[in-house]
Amino acid sequence: MNPAWTIENFLEVKNNQLHISGAAAADLANRFDTPLFVFSEPRIRHNINRLKRAEAVTGCRLKICYAAKANSNMAILRAVREAGGDLEVNSGGELFKALKIGFRPEQIIFNGTSKTEREIEEATVAGIYAIQADSIYEIELIERVARRINKPANVSLRLVPEIETETLHGLQTALLTSKFGMMPDEALAAFKHWKPDDEFLNLCGIHLHIGSQNPNAATYAEAFKTLFENLLTIFNETGHRLSHLNLGGGFPVNYLRDKSNAGDFSSEQRDFFAAELEPEEVLREAWSVVKKTARETGAEHLLDNIELLIEPGRSVISDAGVCLTTVRNKKQRPLSEIPNPESRIPNPDTWLLTDAGFNILLSMETYKWYYHLVSVARAGANHSAKYKLAGPLCDGGDVYFDIEGENRLPDYRLLPENVQPGDVLALLNCGAYSVAQMFQYNGRGLPAIVLIREGGAVELIRKRDEYADLLTNDIF
Repeated sequence: MNPAWTIENFLEVKNNQLHISGAAAADLANRFDTPLFVFSEPRIRHNINRLKRAEAVTGCRLKICYAAKANSNMAILRAVREAGGDLEVNSGGELFKALKIGFRPEQIIFNGTSKTEREIEEATVAGIYAIQADSIYEIELIERVARRINKPANVSLRLVPEIETETLHGLQTALLTSKFGMMPDEALAAFKHWKPDDEFLNLCGIHLHIGSQNPNAATYAEAFKTLFENLLTIFNETGHRLSHLNLGGGFPVNYLRDKSNAGDFSSEQRDFFAAELEPEEVLREAWSVVKKTARETGAEHLLDNIELLIEPGRSVISDAGVCLTTVRNKKQRPLSEIPNPESRIPNPDTWLLTDAGFNILLSMETYKWYYHLVSVARAGANHSAKYKLAGPLCDGGDVYFDIEGENRLPDYRLLPENVQPGDVLALLNCGAYSVAQMFQYNGRGLPAIVLIREGGAVELIRKRDEYADLLTNDIF
């Protein structure tokens, strides 16, 4: 029987060893060293195709704008483009990379709260699909830039609709306490001020984002209904007929397919990490609410030729990425200083110290994010022995458990008996917000990244840093 974490034709156990899209993980670790990120192009394509199926159930054109912030490695962006995805960027740098890898301007939307004039000018000159304006001030800034360069800008307004979701506090993006977006009344005032025939501002859509890893399908229906109600108010009071509605992203990934550690989480945390929604069904139900509201208000004509946008990041790239890490050190220490009353010998914890720390897996520290751990060479073996895991950094927080006791990460990870230094482990589902957030803490160079292409070919898509790379841009 295959372990619960396996995925057919992607994460598989062959001869007791982990294989990733046909490539033996142990061979990859030997060839490229560790820590090593491994991504699967077939899995990326699978995830995008899964999202594409939602177009048929809504009956509207669907623009799948992959959130580049989740992972903007150039080969990953190329894989998304070749799979038929569009792109959401959050900076001039991400826009530069998008255009460099071959995304057409009409495939790109630009989010963010603090855009510079340079970034706005670059987006306007390129002629991208939409700049998502975060405030009235930013709309005015976009207009000034558009006038200065004498070229109109396509603009969508981001709303903060006060929709709460069952995700982490730091991932809530649709509340008044969030830093994102403008109030619906502010957006309405903007549509009243800038007319449909404005020379420099094409206000063409509205946008909201309810947050990441949202486990509740009903909030998407609430969000879509909110977008339509605002679209209707905008049309009735200003005459603007919007061309698109942007639902944002947030579709969850099941990080607990293997439930062996599930008992170490609270029920709330289990629901969060094991959330699994089918985008096709979520959007089917959500769009049916919109169509019902449109019929009841006599505004079905406003849905003619409307385009729907979504901004998936995690649901495209998270499970497509695996981090391979080597055990570099092993030691034992007491669970406590109190001896066992019978043996008078302390019960020892076995610690495994790896070469993958929060310098390459930052979310494990900032959000206490859970990544399932398996043995590469004994992937099919019984994973029942308890270990304490930690990374290589000179920082007490560089551990694979929650030192603050908030029950957000398990105290122990389950692996086969007798794991030794030199053994390679695999952290699953870590393709999102890992590579994008890596940094050279402790003078540790950034790791290599490989991509398993369609057909099983292995491509190096980021070389491992050398010591000299630590000096890049330093002046001395």
